[in-house]
Amino acid sequence: MKMIKLAGVLLLLVGSTAQAQSPSALQDILSNGVLKVGTTGDWNPMTMKDPATNGYTGYDIDVMTELASDLGVELELVPADWKTLVSGVTSGKYHMTGSASVSPARAKAAGYSNSYFSLATVPLILAKNSAKFKDWGDLDKAGVTVAATLGTTQEKQVKTYFPNAEHKIVEAPARDFQEVLAGRADAHITSNVEANKLVIKYPQMMIVPVSAPKSPTPIAMLLPQADQVWINYVNTWIGLKQERGFFNELGKKWNLNN
Repeated sequence: MKMIKLAGVLLLLVGSTAQAQSPSALQDILSNGVLKVGTTGDWNPMTMKDPATNGYTGYDIDVMTELASDLGVELELVPADWKTLVSGVTSGKYHMTGSASVSPARAKAAGYSNSYFSLATVPLILAKNSAKFKDWGDLDKAGVTVAATLGTTQEKQVKTYFPNAEHKIVEAPARDFQEVLAGRADAHITSNVEANKLVIKYPQMMIVPVSAPKSPTPIAMLLPQADQVWINYVNTWIGLKQERGFFNELGKKWNLNN
């Protein structure tokens, strides 16, 4: 019995040593000269993919371009979707993600950088229905359908905010706001950041004038949970860029500061 216990202890020690000696993503990035970032390309103005060119633009893209430049490496944007965003980090498909809402569910499997921006959730409807939907309670009724995109923070929020409504969960590349535009849903919820862009692009939509947005949430980058070397580097970089006004200027460029 003592030998069995001793063997178990040795296995634990070997496992701990192997984990401690496993190379950091930072080492891989510097050795190979490439920073791989997972991005969905469907969150205006954070990350937007142009189907014609397969190129990306947005706040996140500018952040990651700056990070790669400061590392002295090339940036490789890896297509991702919301439902597999975390698994892409944990499997090593990419070294990190662009902006993602901080949530306890994601934090169970992946690490987070320090936050550099925050947002809140608001509902959108067709403007022609403005008399019908004036606050959160008007959407939480039987016969009302609220849409969300699979794998997003909003997927869980619709079930919490609107227990009495119907929930229409769509899978990327489809998007929840498209369900509203097509008349297949009465409303969808998203960040106030994206909502402001959507009503400009689609004048037939409007943000419900709710008494207050829900769930103020910081956003940050997803990183490998056990890779403290890489997390420390990214956090040091974020802190330096905040002090030098980089994020503030980028917020002005993409109209995020108001």
